[in-house]
This record gives sequence, structure tokens and C-alpha cells, in this order.
Amino acid sequence: MARMILNETSYFGAGCRKEVVAELRRRNMKKAFVVTDKDLVKFGVSKLVTDVLDGAGVAYDVFDDVKANPTIANVRHGLAAFQASGADVIIAIGGGSVMDTAKAVGIIAENPEFADVKSLEGTADTKNKSFPIIAFATTSGTAAEVTINYVITDEEAGRKLVCVAPNDIPIVAFNDAEMLMSMPKGLTAATGMDALTHAIEAYITPGATPVSDMMTWNSIKFIAENLETAVKDGSNAAAREGMAYGSYVAGMAFSNVGLGIVHSMAHPLGARYDIAHGVANALLLPYVMEYNKPAALKKFGDIARAMGVDVKGMSDEEAADAAIEAVRKLSKAIGIPQKLRELGIREEQLKQLSEDAFIDPCTGGNPRKTSPAEILEIYKKAL
Repeated sequence: MARMILNETSYFGAGCRKEVVAELRRRNMKKAFVVTDKDLVKFGVSKLVTDVLDGAGVAYDVFDDVKANPTIANVRHGLAAFQASGADVIIAIGGGSVMDTAKAVGIIAENPEFADVKSLEGTADTKNKSFPIIAFATTSGTAAEVTINYVITDEEAGRKLVCVAPNDIPIVAFNDAEMLMSMPKGLTAATGMDALTHAIEAYITPGATPVSDMMTWNSIKFIAENLETAVKDGSNAAAREGMAYGSYVAGMAFSNVGLGIVHSMAHPLGARYDIAHGVANALLLPYVMEYNKPAALKKFGDIARAMGVDVKGMSDEEAADAAIEAVRKLSKAIGIPQKLRELGIREEQLKQLSEDAFIDPCTGGNPRKTSPAEILEIYKKAL
């Protein structure tokens, strides 16, 4: 049996954010609780949406106390501010960190028995749909605007809580190319490789279906064709829009079929050492692909074709190697670090990281069964 859960409505294209007014009026929503972060306020990105709200006379409060790798404290502060606001809709403007915070707030608002936040880890048995969320993506990477997943950091335990709740999905998603152009090169690169990791892991996971394969293969193609241009020419609207589609359709897929140990290994790097999630995924992806190659040989050949490699005349093994090399080549071309040492990671830290990674919920979706010892060896190769 296969199940697909998707959001209600999505918009794409430069300027599409203006349609939020019609969506609010259609639902008779009067006041918004805007969740964003301080940088997006500082650089005027969230203003692209709040100006639309101002023009339509829509009232709103702004909560911008969200950090990268959002924490339980972020969620609790956000929930208190939301409850004081009297808003009838949450508007999330940001990347994965902002949207994950908004999702946790929205779920707890309607399911107060999960107010400790920690109990949301895994597949929480939430009875009620999230408070309505409208999500505006400012990066092309996490696809949090269309997924049932979110991640919150438990700072006390030094680990990430990977949460899955079909009730948390935003009701409306916006991918407006004009909002994506503000991303600096490094963020464009990291989030783009995060999206590629989503697509590749969802393509080779044992839970993949013909429907998800259609999404993920095309996502890989979108990203391969557009990411380098988006990094090097951030004002290129076509590349930004291509990346928005690539990220979004990967999210539709992995939200339903799962991920693998690239994410398992990236999560503790973020939780323990505050390494940006996209950077961690991007760095680890080729190393994990080498490890997973025997378990997904033919699909690796498909990945090579999606990456634009001419595999005519190649054996399955050669085509698979070409896929890994294509990913590594793209990563280098856009300035992604290639070794964990470049991020300050030391060998004595790897054992704890491998133990954390093994118990991560994403490990079960890996195409090759693994162990803490094998994950440790991957970390060592990436060191």
C-alpha cells in the first residue's frame, strides 16, 4: 500500500505572493501571526509579504525569534506569542527553520497535550489538524512548505527531534522567485544541495513508489540544470524558479516515502555543532552514495541520466560511479566544503555522531542496512 499526503494549494512564479490576500479572504481570515527570522526582517525579505498585507489592510503581529536549527525554547516562545496575538492564521516566511518552528507552534496550538515539544518526536499521534499555516519559502531546499516533517533541536540532549505529523502540513504554499533572489550564494548552494539530497534519498529509499520516482527523478533534473546558475547569478529568475520546482517536488516525494542516512548523519552535526543542515547534507551526500551504491545500482544510473550524464555504452557500475562523480562535481562547482575537518569536526567526535545517526528516524529509510560502525567509517572517509 502507498499513501500520498499533499497540501491544499500551491503558487509558483514571480509576484505570486500577492495572491495571499485572496486566500485569506476566501477563508475569512482577519489577523495573521507572522513567523520569520531577524535576518529576513533586516534585509527586507519578510517585508515583501507584509507590504502585501499592509496594502490589503490585514492585521498581523510579527514573531522573529527563530534561529537556525530552531530549539524547543524557540517553539515555546513562539507559542506564547501566538496565543497572545489572537490571530486566526499563521504565516511563515522563511526557510526550514522558520517553517519548522511555525509547524510546531501550529500543532501544539491545536494539540496542547504535546506542549512539552519533546513528545512530538517521531510520528506523534496528533488528533487535530494544525492551526492553519500559509508558508512562503525564501530558500529552495527544505521544501518544508509542502512536507509533513519538521525538526526541532533539543539543546539539553544535544540532538534533533525529527517530527512527522500529517496534520502539520501548511494549507497554502508560495514559491515566489522574487523572494528567492535575496539568498546569498552560500545559502543558495547549501539549500540547493539539501534539495538534491532529498531527491536522491527519496529516489533510492525502499519505500519509493512509481509516483514518488516520477517526482524525484524530475527534481534531480531540475536541480542539475539550475543550481549552478542560481548560485552564480542569483537574479536569474528562470534558475530560481527551476530550483523552486526542484525543491518542491522533492519535498512532495520525501514527505511521503522517507529519506536515508545522509540525513541521519547530518542531523547530529547540526544538533551538536550547529552546522547548517544543507551544508552537512551536501558534504556527506557523495560519501553516502558510495556506501549505498551496491543497494541501488540501477537507480544510480537513472540519477546519472537526470544529472545530464551520457551513460550510453556504460556498464551499470560505471553509470553509478558517474552519478556520484556528477554530484561531487556540482558540489565543488558551487563551493561546498568537501571534508568535515573544514567545518571544525575532529576524529574523536565521530563515534558519538555515528551513535546519534544510527538511532535517527531517517536511518530506517536507507536502501542499505547499516550499523553504528559502518556509519562511523563513512564519517571517517568524509573527515
